[in-house]
This record gives sequence, structure tokens and C-alpha cells, in this order.
Amino acid sequence: MAKGMRGGVLAATVLLAACGGGVRYRPVSDVPVKIGKPYSVRGVTYVPAADPTYDYLGYASWYGSESGNQTANGERFRPKAVTGAHTTLPLPSYVEVTSLESGRTILVRINDRGPFARNGRIIDLSKGAAAQLGVQAAGVAPVRVRVVNPPEKDRKRLRDGRAAPERSRVPGQVLAKLRAQLAAGE
Repeated sequence: MAKGMRGGVLAATVLLAACGGGVRYRPVSDVPVKIGKPYSVRGVTYVPAADPTYDYLGYASWYGSESGNQTANGERFRPKAVTGAHTTLPLPSYVEVTSLESGRTILVRINDRGPFARNGRIIDLSKGAAAQLGVQAAGVAPVRVRVVNPPEKDRKRLRDGRAAPERSRVPGQVLAKLRAQLAAGE
């Protein structure tokens, strides 16, 4: 083999190895649950912790161009799956996300860390979750996020990359109160 050709084969081999051979993805599973150590992003320190009473109002954004990237708990990111990112909840966690505009409520599996914007965002949704919630066109939307303990059949659907059935919609009067609380900063 010519010297130049060997160099080209070696370069191609290194390039192929860098393209996908080095990442080991964790299988999609609910065990073990990972809480993790405190970490800092852009000067802000986050302390992961279990919080079964987590129930907050804020804003959701969505992300979806990172297909194939590794999530914080080691899984392969799937944009069409109904997943989300949270700064401190255990990985995985299950949350109920309610759009404060429509009252639509969905179940989301948290398997990543984020959002790291400081403008009231409390959850990043995958493209699939944003579409199911009906907030994809908005980019950022007011939401309520609550930790829940869903039935195994719903957990399995989310682990398999499919949406769980939509939850009951929140009545208009309750939505109005939640919007007022968010606006007041409560």
C-alpha cells in the first residue's frame, strides 16, 4: 500500500471512530434514579435533589435539533419523544406539564438537565413534548410543572418514545388564577 494511501485510510478510520464509536448510551430505564452532585452553569450553582412536592409556575421552552446527543442521564436524545430537561429533579422523573394558555396537560419524562436561561424558564421540552402540549409554535410558553407518580403503563409509553394519554384539562377559572399567580411572581 502506498504511503499516502495508508495515511488516508488511517485518517478515515480515526474520523469514523470519532463519529459514533466512542459514545455509549444508557438504555432507557427508570432505574437507577440519578440525583447527581451540585454543578454550575454560567455562574449559577444547581443542587439536584428529590422533591416529591415540586409544583411550580414558570415558562417552558423546547429544543429539538440535538438528535442523537447524550442526555444528562446517559440516554440518547430523541426529539420526537415526550421528554424534558430540568435543572434539579432526579433523572428520570415524571412531571405533569400544563399549558397556562390552553389548559392542556401532558405527562413528561425528565431525562436531561436544563434550561439554563435565567428568564423564568423552569423546563425545556423536547420537540415531541412541545407539540403534544401545543406550545411548539410559541417557542416559550407559561406552564405549571408538578412532579407526579404515573401508572407503569404511562411510564412505559414514555420510555418507549411515545406520548402518554393527555391528562384532564384544567378549567378556565383555575387557569386564570394560575396566570395571575405567575404574573404576581408567586
